[in-house]
Amino acid sequence: MKVKINEEIKEYCSILKLKGIRTHFEQTMEQAEDYEEFLHRLLTYELEEKHKRSIETRIRSAHFPYKQYISDIETDCLPVDMQKKLPELATLKFIEKGKNIIMTGNPGTGKTMVSIALGLKACMAGYKVLFTTVPLLVTTLKESNSARTLRYFENRFEKYDLVIADELGYTSFDREGTDLLFNNLSLRAARKSTIVTTNLSFERWVEVFGDPTVTSAMVDRLTYKAILVDMEGESYRLRETLRENGSSFDIGKKVG
Repeated sequence: MKVKINEEIKEYCSILKLKGIRTHFEQTMEQAEDYEEFLHRLLTYELEEKHKRSIETRIRSAHFPYKQYISDIETDCLPVDMQKKLPELATLKFIEKGKNIIMTGNPGTGKTMVSIALGLKACMAGYKVLFTTVPLLVTTLKESNSARTLRYFENRFEKYDLVIADELGYTSFDREGTDLLFNNLSLRAARKSTIVTTNLSFERWVEVFGDPTVTSAMVDRLTYKAILVDMEGESYRLRETLRENGSSFDIGKKVG
């Protein structure tokens, strides 16, 4: 009889999506000394499970291309400026204050990796995050504009606590794409945080946006009270590989 009841409890928990209670109720029955402790323990397990599911949902919804945690980064392989600033960035206070982060530097120095690590930590802290490349974001904006769903997209985009806009500089845009990108990043300015990674110095952004006036306005909006990180340096990936293989020779700054 007891076995049948326990199986029914598990079935009911599955229907009600009470995974924490389903997993722990039998063990809790053996350990709890009274009904109050029994109920308290079960609710605690369920709350912990709900918190875990919320984190998993935020990470999944952020669309990270891969997972990279701050604790796994070989910080001494990063450019010097990031080594100095990463401990403060990892506190996520920049999100609380609605500050942007602009990482500029040659490819391979860890811009995307650090951005993902900060984004994952933000998800675990309860923030809503979106990872996208700048070219993909522009394409999505243009498609939304053509389909007359732009306002819907803009409402969602504006509400993210953190947007990671990766790879600015790899593709140039037409006037429609430039205007849409400027308008949507401007909506977030000084209120919500955006991380931008780019291989171009600010004076070269005109190569992407074409119009000097729009470029100047874009730089002005994104850099206002922003945290600027110089990511020029040696390739993080190559330095890490050399270390794993016991190599210590100077690779210079030839890797692009």
